[in-house]
Amino acid sequence: MDTSPRVTSSEALVESRRQSLRETVGRSLQAPPADGSPLPEERRRYLLGEARDLYWNDLEWENVTGEEELEGGPLIELTFPGVLAYVRGLLLNEVPDDSPVGPSPRPQVVEDFLHFLAERVLELEEEAGDDPAQDLSLTSDLLDQVLLIYHGISPEDVGPDQPGREASRDHSPERPAADRG
Repeated sequence: MDTSPRVTSSEALVESRRQSLRETVGRSLQAPPADGSPLPEERRRYLLGEARDLYWNDLEWENVTGEEELEGGPLIELTFPGVLAYVRGLLLNEVPDDSPVGPSPRPQVVEDFLHFLAERVLELEEEAGDDPAQDLSLTSDLLDQVLLIYHGISPEDVGPDQPGREASRDHSPERPAADRG
């Protein structure tokens, strides 16, 4: 019987996943640079809404088609291509020299999206009904993938078992990284 404390808030879940990632890569995590210009709240909400819409669209497409299903399960990179491209775009800090506009990274929006994904993971854990297990697994793995992108860590640096993948079922922040996978 698992007696470890359960994560009950999106902030705690995101921090738990970050701690797992720190342990896995063996170093501190760097936040991506922001462009320094203020982001009006209305614009921030709009950009977050776009990320949410991409999440729902990609998830629904996978649930309807199951086309990214492989023997070991769906690949996050193929299941959520729109979400991951959007997240990378929000963090873009270099553009070609001939670009008419400079980069405008918005890591605060990605941080908001991480909390949205964490809230979804927690909601899906509580849900009963239409097989939320698939959505839970996909959303949990997407949360980990977005964290990797946010902190500029390549998947090769963490190996095949991304931080949090196994812990996503019980969210035990005290569970050592070596016990996962």
